[in-house]
Amino acid sequence: MIEIKTSPISEGEYTRGVFASEFIPKGTMFHAAPVLAYPNEQHEHIEKTLLADYAFEYGIGRSAILLGYGMLFNHSYTPNATYEIDFDGQTFNFSAYRDIEAGEEVFINYNGDVDDNDPLWFNKEE
Repeated sequence: MIEIKTSPISEGEYTRGVFASEFIPKGTMFHAAPVLAYPNEQHEHIEKTLLADYAFEYGIGRSAILLGYGMLFNHSYTPNATYEIDFDGQTFNFSAYRDIEAGEEVFINYNGDVDDNDPLWFNKEE
């Protein structure tokens, strides 16, 4: 249902994105990304690595690295997909926020809420 291809919006060394390989109707859950969770106290170690920009908040006092395609979705303030955390199943479940056409890149809002237009952490002034 999804595949990894070169994204036209990405620059630099990492140019991948997630794309629909077939039509995905609104509301369809199309990917369950397994979670590697860790306490926030350990995040200082992650901050020293490339993984720092790929970690997700995971409940109270925890962060997570997502497996599968979970860390490869690109950001948009007008996303076509969203995600919900399944703590029992230890996954982030990605679903179509609207119909997604075959060949279309799949975007999420990195802020977690499709309507959250706050600046992203990597765009904030230091």
